[in-house]
Amino acid sequence: MHDEKMFALADELKALRDLKADLEAQLKDTNAKIDDTDYRLSEVMAEDEVQNFTRSGIMFCLTTKTRASAAGGLKDELFVALRENGLGDIITETVNANTLSSTVKGLIEENDDALPTWLDGLVNVFDKTTVSVRKSTKH
Repeated sequence: MHDEKMFALADELKALRDLKADLEAQLKDTNAKIDDTDYRLSEVMAEDEVQNFTRSGIMFCLTTKTRASAAGGLKDELFVALRENGLGDIITETVNANTLSSTVKGLIEENDDALPTWLDGLVNVFDKTTVSVRKSTKH
């Protein structure tokens, strides 16, 4: 009977999504612990002026990486300054995949269910059928 197969697959999908949520929470927690432990170890190594050491066959090296990001709200100004100083080639534009998908879907709906010709060859459009899972209000 299809109901039994459908319900078994529904139960499996729900269990897998729950497992994924648990794993994502564990990963987030583990990444925070890694960052904290890395910071504390680097502090101890710097205080003791130890550049590197080996423990259990693993070498731990104190390294410093310079990181930079645009100051809050000044991304456009940063891009102008980079371009004016011959560094425009390091600027990359991106489009969020979900935003592009929803925008293209809206454009298709507004264009009699057809992709606007100005997007022909510029985007790949496909439908993906999935099962959404949410708590039921019925019990």
